Amino acid sequence: MATALATLMSLPSIALAQHPSPVDRLVRLQAALGEKCPKLLAKRDDLLSFGVGGNKVRKMQMVAAEAMAAGADTLVTCGGVQSNHARVTAAAGAALGLRVVLVLNGVPPAHAVGNHRLDLLFGAELVFVGTREERAPAMEAIAEERRRAGGRPFIVPLGASNATGALGFARGVTELSTSGIRPDVIIHATSSGGTQAGLIAGTSLVGVRPRIIGVSADDPADALTRTIHALLGDMAAAIGAKAETIGLDRTVEVDDREVGSGYGAPTQASVEAAELVARTEGIVLDQTYTAKAMAGLIARVRGGEFTPNQTVLFWHTGGVLA
Repeated sequence: MATALATLMSLPSIALAQHPSPVDRLVRLQAALGEKCPKLLAKRDDLLSFGVGGNKVRKMQMVAAEAMAAGADTLVTCGGVQSNHARVTAAAGAALGLRVVLVLNGVPPAHAVGNHRLDLLFGAELVFVGTREERAPAMEAIAEERRRAGGRPFIVPLGASNATGALGFARGVTELSTSGIRPDVIIHATSSGGTQAGLIAGTSLVGVRPRIIGVSADDPADALTRTIHALLGDMAAAIGAKAETIGLDRTVEVDDREVGSGYGAPTQASVEAAELVARTEGIVLDQTYTAKAMAGLIARVRGGEFTPNQTVLFWHTGGVLA
């Protein structure tokens, strides 16, 4: 385990966010949820000090290092119009002197707001397609066109959720261990699977095994579970770790009960969660990811799933601009 962790920490990485994100105690939210509520903490990745923060920064630090090592001059990636990942990729390109092409599915907004506005501010080139299914072929076509013109494009997968990106997130777990924080449960928003795979691997590598509960923003639990298992296998191969060392023997918990009518669509529970956290803690959640994840946490507290002597950590993955 120690060898695998040392290998992880030695992998090439670009320090985009050079300071650990804080962990806040959610005292007033805990009181609002009643005397049977566990101790609540929040890991504030929304406050990471690069590109307006969020979990994608952790992944991009290692993916960008891989792109630079490959001699890339252009990053090509995809997402929705308000993609947090697209925004962080655009910021990384600006900071590293790389061109960035973003393939975004959806209708070009009449007015640039939120992440879309920042994509433009960071200097990214935007290409719009009609559906999610059109994104991958469009990225390949753009990359091929750049190669023919003598360029060196590097395709970054959706959410930077490959083994490299997930290992980048796994490194972030060491911030908890060095602070002596050992939660019984970690709850977070999950979508492309890289964050959850990173949390499972990271906690396994530092020698703790809390429950890792991913609350889906869109996909069904069985599909996400398969994705996360595949990522863990790829991560193990990348650092030469045994299956149990990286967490492949652990149960993958994905809660898809908060998806509602789909990606980005608020639910009654997510609206309530966002309002409750804002009015008790002054912390902002977004309706695509973190409000649904918090709704999942609140539902489990109210259902009596946790005990008052447990510690539940909410990993705030950012996304406020969306």
